[in-house]
Amino acid sequence: MKRITRLAALLPFIMVAAACGTSDDGASSEAVETTVAETPSETTESAPETTVSTADSEVAEESDAEVADDPSEEEEMVYPSAIISLSPTATEMLYAVGAGDQVLAVDDFSNFPAETADKMPGVSGYDPNVEAIIGLGPDLIVTDGTNPDLLDALDRAGIPHWEGPAAVTVDDTFEQILELGAATGHADEAGALVDELTADLDALLERIATLPELETPLTFYHELDSTYYSVTSETFIGSTYTSLGLRNIADLVEEESYGYPQLSAEFILDKDPDIIFLACTIYCGETPESVTARPGWDALTAVAAGHIVPLNDDIASRWGPRIIEHMSAVVDAVEAVTSTGE
Repeated sequence: MKRITRLAALLPFIMVAAACGTSDDGASSEAVETTVAETPSETTESAPETTVSTADSEVAEESDAEVADDPSEEEEMVYPSAIISLSPTATEMLYAVGAGDQVLAVDDFSNFPAETADKMPGVSGYDPNVEAIIGLGPDLIVTDGTNPDLLDALDRAGIPHWEGPAAVTVDDTFEQILELGAATGHADEAGALVDELTADLDALLERIATLPELETPLTFYHELDSTYYSVTSETFIGSTYTSLGLRNIADLVEEESYGYPQLSAEFILDKDPDIIFLACTIYCGETPESVTARPGWDALTAVAAGHIVPLNDDIASRWGPRIIEHMSAVVDAVEAVTSTGE
């Protein structure tokens, strides 16, 4: 089974022994079956041992030793060159680490960088057609791991796949970037990107740390759509606000919502947030003006003070490398509030 859930399990796929000669008995050296046990990370459960065979026939243990000890044998790194990404977040990561030329196709929600939607064959990530995907001839499928039926079908077809589940923290984002970079032959680029993003994040935290201390933390409302769906701090995007010292009014909802409660206008008016973040400006067309026009909302502190922040829907819903742009917009808003004292 070629279920690749983390980088450790992907390494056998990208590492093969290049046969540069023959063994002492004259037999050709074959690629060796490699077994790697996945190392559990902080955010994922430990996966079962993953075996990826690079030869049709089994190789005896002594042949394995010969390959390892024979100086004529050179290790060759073989990376996927026909990747299909079924995750918009992973698509952004692949391009950010320099693996864009290795991407064969993307799902129909992958729209960044812009050229991905224009030059790539589109496939459905929500309801994928496995036969159509296999027909494109991929050598690696990248998903978010939320479709077990797809993963089982890929296993049966013998197609390697990598899962990048929804992040819980920004550190999870950095980990996935490093994994995809290593898996595609761009470990150095991925490392440099994570270093850059880490430095940018540290700079944002420093900006927050230098702001005047408030008696109570600023409160906010993150709006997913015009029906008042929001996020709690249990979600990835909600955790980015918490890490910057903000208090989420959606955390006060008592009903179980799995991190995405639907608030009411009355609830929002009662909690009176200091800042409103609009995360449905592209797909819903919400604007600061449309929010201000809602009945009774002109009395809200955020509305009266002009602290309504339109966000890019995609950036505010993905755990990709652009998450620092979202956090920068949040810090800008916090600075605007504290500078005016309103």
